[in-house]
Order: sequence, then structure tokens, then C-alpha cells
Amino acid sequence: MELESGGAPWNGVSHYPVMLAESLEYLAVRPDGIYVDMTAGLGGHTRAIAERLESGFVIACDRDAESLELARKRTAEQAARIRFFHGEFSRLADALGLNSVEAADGILADLGVSRYQLNSGERGFSLMADGPLDMRMDRSRELTAADLVNEMPEKALADLIYELGEERRSRRISRAIVRARPIRTTGRLAQVIEEAVPRTGRLHPATQTFMALRLKVNGELEELGGLLKTAPGRLRKGGRLVVLTFMSTEDRKVKQAFQAEARGGSAKILTKHVVRPSREEVLENAPSRGAKLRALERV
Repeated sequence: MELESGGAPWNGVSHYPVMLAESLEYLAVRPDGIYVDMTAGLGGHTRAIAERLESGFVIACDRDAESLELARKRTAEQAARIRFFHGEFSRLADALGLNSVEAADGILADLGVSRYQLNSGERGFSLMADGPLDMRMDRSRELTAADLVNEMPEKALADLIYELGEERRSRRISRAIVRARPIRTTGRLAQVIEEAVPRTGRLHPATQTFMALRLKVNGELEELGGLLKTAPGRLRKGGRLVVLTFMSTEDRKVKQAFQAEARGGSAKILTKHVVRPSREEVLENAPSRGAKLRALERV
């Protein structure tokens, strides 16, 4: 889901679609094309694609029903060129099928967390806004971050934090979490972690643990794997897949999947080197600094 920050506030929510110009450049939007924004968020990328369409349309997908409703309102002026689909981004085939589409001209997936979600303390994603330990992008799912934090065995929790969050201090963090149970809020979890592993740099010491929990709760790497397996085959000849990642674990999966497609001869990689946001964008929207863009074209 796209990372949003800065920009002009809309209905109390600031919105800044990350690497918008680069995404549009690599999608090479045609006026009569059919496109899919697999992670619509608040609709920034969706709206920009729709504004470039005439007879074509874009399918806006998101697993977060609340974000999707906000995207619908934000893109009301482009409604004639947008179809909406509520579901995980691994459900690309369903999104296409419900719109009677066999293959798309372009597919975009922005894997960042929505600024709307981060700013809503009740959603449980943020280190800065205290709230219940939830972290579900789709609130109809049962598993929450609180379940993991309070029920996982110490070693399994340490492994999770190390593998998904790439946190080298995972064992110390896991030990502290287990000793502090029960932990019910994001603020308390952040406090426990900071006391166990004091801040040494710019990032809050709980950042990578929060990312690991979020990935697990939402099955994000599994979802990404499903998308990468399906998407190349659902592109028309010359169609493009553009993926924005914010964590090295995700970027590696995208890089490896793209390389496999290229070796098989069904696609070519458009980004010889990973594309990063411009200095100007990072200055205007600091959360975009970790973004990486890769693009693939079906041949």
C-alpha cells in the first residue's frame, strides 16, 4: 500500500504518492490502456493514471476497505475511468476477471504502508500514535500483532523479528517482550523494546520489530509472492509491471522474480539498476527515502 506523507491535506489526511513521476514513466500509460493499481491506498497513483486515460480504465485494488473508500472519494472526478476492487494484491486474477479483462497494459504495486494507517493510532501500525496492537490491513482477519507479541514462544518470536525485520538484536528484544507480557498497546511495546535496546541511530529501536510483526500479521511476503507469480502472465505483450518496495526483504523477492522471468525469455527488465526517489522528493517527503522501484516488460 502506498506510503503517503506531506502533500496537500485532503479531508484531514495528507497524501503524497511516492515516486509518482517514475511510476508513470515506467508504466508508459496509453490513453486506451487497461491498468491495475494493486495497492491503491488513498488513490494518488490511481488518480494520476486515470487522468491520462481516455477510453481505457484503471482497476484500483486494496485490502483495506477504509482506505479504498477514501480513494473512491478522492478520485470522484475520474470515476468514469476507475473500477474498484476490495482484496489482497495476490488476487490479481480476480480483479481482472470481475472486470472482464484477460490481460492488462500495466500493473503497479506500491508496498509501502499508507500514511492514513500510520496516522490512525487505533490501527496499531505506528510507533508515534499509541493504540491497540492490531496492525491488520484488512480488519476482517483474525490474527493481530497482540496475538504474536503475547502468545509466541520466545525463540519463535526472536526468529520472526530476525528473519522478517532483519533485526540483529532480535533475541534481546524477544526476551524483553516475553518478560513484559501482557503487552496490549503500540506505545508499551515500543517502550519495552527501547529499554531493551537503546537507540543508537536515526531510527527508533522498535522500527524493525514493528515491520516484522506487520509483515507476519498481513502475510505480506506471501501476498507479494502470489502477485509476482501471477502478474507477468497477466500482462499483454509490451505490458509493464512496476513494483515499489521499502524493505530489503521485499526488494530481493522482486529482483529475483524479475530475473527469473528475464532468464525464461518471457520478459525484459527495464531497470538495470534499482531506481530511487529524487533528492527533491526525499526533501519534500522524507518517508520516501527508502523506496526502490523495479520495472519489467512482457515480451
